[in-house]
Amino acid sequence: MYKVGNIYFIAAVAVIGGALFGFDISSMSAIIATQAYLCQFNQLGRNENGLCMGPSEDVQGGIVAAMPGGSWLGALISGILSDRFGRKTSIQIGAVIWVIGSVIVCASVNIPMLVVGRIINGFSVGICSAQVPVYISELAPPSKRGRLVGFQQWAITWGILIMFFICYGCSYINGKAAFRLPWGLQAIPAILLYLGLMFLPESPRWLAKKDRWDEAKAVLTLVHGKGDSKSPWVNREMAEIRDMVEFERANADVSYFELFRPNMLNRTAIGVFTQIWSQLTGMNVMMYYITYVFTMAGLADANGGNAVLLPSGIQFVINVVMTVPALLWMDRWGRRPTLLVGAFLMCLWLSINAGLFAVHSRPARPGEFPSKSESMAISGPAAKAVIASTYLFVASFAPTWGPVSWTYPPELYPLRLRGKAVALSTSANWAFNFALAYFVPPAFVNITWKTYVLFAVFCAAMFLHVFFIFPETANKPLEEVQEIFDDSKPGAIKFLGTPAWKTRNTRHLVLKQERNELSSEEKIETPVEEQKGPLVT
Repeated sequence: MYKVGNIYFIAAVAVIGGALFGFDISSMSAIIATQAYLCQFNQLGRNENGLCMGPSEDVQGGIVAAMPGGSWLGALISGILSDRFGRKTSIQIGAVIWVIGSVIVCASVNIPMLVVGRIINGFSVGICSAQVPVYISELAPPSKRGRLVGFQQWAITWGILIMFFICYGCSYINGKAAFRLPWGLQAIPAILLYLGLMFLPESPRWLAKKDRWDEAKAVLTLVHGKGDSKSPWVNREMAEIRDMVEFERANADVSYFELFRPNMLNRTAIGVFTQIWSQLTGMNVMMYYITYVFTMAGLADANGGNAVLLPSGIQFVINVVMTVPALLWMDRWGRRPTLLVGAFLMCLWLSINAGLFAVHSRPARPGEFPSKSESMAISGPAAKAVIASTYLFVASFAPTWGPVSWTYPPELYPLRLRGKAVALSTSANWAFNFALAYFVPPAFVNITWKTYVLFAVFCAAMFLHVFFIFPETANKPLEEVQEIFDDSKPGAIKFLGTPAWKTRNTRHLVLKQERNELSSEEKIETPVEEQKGPLVT
């Protein structure tokens, strides 16, 4: 079958797997405030205005959390699937599972059926979200690695935006079709993903691990050699891959336990916490429950209409647009500065929102809002400031923690551990996504505005953690990453060879060396041929 070798086309098709997560976020956030949904899954009866109140806050949290719960398990299993069947095939398996889950969700007649469908959908998202970055990483050249893996986050934002406005349009439909139609339409991208992957090559590194050397060289020739099997680039790649595979076979079989050995434990902790902190920013919570926030800010229709959806959709547009700077300049900025700036700004906007609700809000009156989770009411200039701070929070997350949280973990690990290590890191993302999705509705009921304080404290903590522990990995070959974590160096911190704040992005030297423009004073230790691997190999 004909295979496409353009790396941008490969990334564009593969990241549809990330878009599936985006579809789920907005297909739930845009629907949970509509009367069609609240009446179909109604547990609390009707309020004084005759409006359906929908599920209880605990049950609603469980419905939302069902998807990340399934994703946690899917992410863990994805490492095994990926190592056995290949990066591309594991993503295709995820696409098939998504279609099955979408059918069940679309046909849901009660809450248990909806939860089961969302768990199945989550299982698919867990597989795709873990293995799409690995697949792209192992095909991309190092100078474009951050940008191409960052497409995963951009695809998520596009998925959120597209599905949100599909839901917005469907909200004008009377009856159950208002939520069944978008839930059914979200199966289409998974079908396109499965079919599109049929025309893409498998990871050359996985092929080499399976002793399929001719196929591995053919992929490198297609993607990097422009059809020339004698290209110096292809030969360097093949030599590097062969050395690496031989090294791995001289060591013990790879298992999850190896990630917790002393020489890997710190890398594992950093990769896992990168994904944990990306959830503790509160961004996905903001996405799931944005209609709650804007309803409390006075944007909802008193008759239970869909007036709150359009202003909520603006943040999804901001999310898409503000991810673009990271795609263009993430490799130039480096990972550390991007994460630090994002954590600081998000802490600022969360603190402002906490202060506004604490000072200017009042408790919601009985029957004022459809959901008990909409526990506060704020109006006037303070409400406008809440909306503005919410938009600025999204604009701060989109070019920082959003794309970097997917790009950074694969850069920490060697090839033999990458599939399982990234799967473990991503499973941490989904474990905390699950916990937070379940936690937020009761939190708004019980601690109200202090929910914002909690996430602001998390952002302050992640700023300190990144500054002291997270090293710069942008544009670095494996040997240099290993030196960063080498605790045998004189004067090194015991658990980190080179202090994180002393590591730097050497992109300008890498680019100069590739052009043979380095002076003797600028010469960096690792030769060019060791930098040509698609992902710090």
